[in-house]
Amino acid sequence: MKGRWIVLALMAGTFAFGETMDEYLQRLATQAKKENPSFGGFSAEKGKEIYFSKHIGKRGKEISCASCHTGNLRQMGENIFTGKKIKPLSPSVNPKRFTNVKKVKKWLRRNFKDVYKREGTAQEKGDVLLFMRSN
Repeated sequence: MKGRWIVLALMAGTFAFGETMDEYLQRLATQAKKENPSFGGFSAEKGKEIYFSKHIGKRGKEISCASCHTGNLRQMGENIFTGKKIKPLSPSVNPKRFTNVKKVKKWLRRNFKDVYKREGTAQEKGDVLLFMRSN
């Protein structure tokens, strides 16, 4: 009987971890292919363009991702609206970055809405994630 509880506990632990970042990127790729049949994969270069492009975003202010996260993903950022400090995006200096898919989804959705005033497409999310993970 005790052995069954251990197996159940291990199985519950497996489900608790949820989706990995690579699985999430694969799911985004599948979704991007449905949205655009000519989708050929994500591009860090396009992600860089998304990250640095300026738009009239939240509160009518011209902003980009770099407005809060800085032009150097290895540096601390600061939310331009709240003043809250933001840990570096680069996994090379912040190893915990991009390890929790649930948090990544939340912040991608929120930040795209702040900058673009809409949720990003699967292609855009994959491109910007590839860019950020490669820095």
